[in-house]
Amino acid sequence: MRIPPRITTLGGTVTLAATLLLGPAALPATAATASTASVRSVASICYSALPSQAYDTLRLIDKGGPFPYSQDGVVFSNREHVLPSEPSGYYHEYTVKTPGSPTRGARRIVTGQQGDEDYYTSDHYATFDLVDHGC
Repeated sequence: MRIPPRITTLGGTVTLAATLLLGPAALPATAATASTASVRSVASICYSALPSQAYDTLRLIDKGGPFPYSQDGVVFSNREHVLPSEPSGYYHEYTVKTPGSPTRGARRIVTGQQGDEDYYTSDHYATFDLVDHGC
């Protein structure tokens, strides 16, 4: 399986940052209506506050695998519409192991194509936290 490269695009980073900091008024009207609901649904979490198993998953993502589950690296469809709306194939999901769980559990890292665009969910896609790699 080929892992998509993490592409840093300044425009997307600035748009996301402006929306998170200043709200939808910071965007042009068309962009605000397209992504406001999604961006408001995403909180943030410090990298240092992630469970230790999430660090393992992020290291594997950066290395390109090998991944413990065949589902790791598949396209995340964002059917829940919690993450910002992006074209199909933009997001990919990876399992964060849950100690003691006989299954994959509910924890995941979902990556976007921008550099360090990692989202953590502990409740199987009901909520997401954008990982802040700077804290």
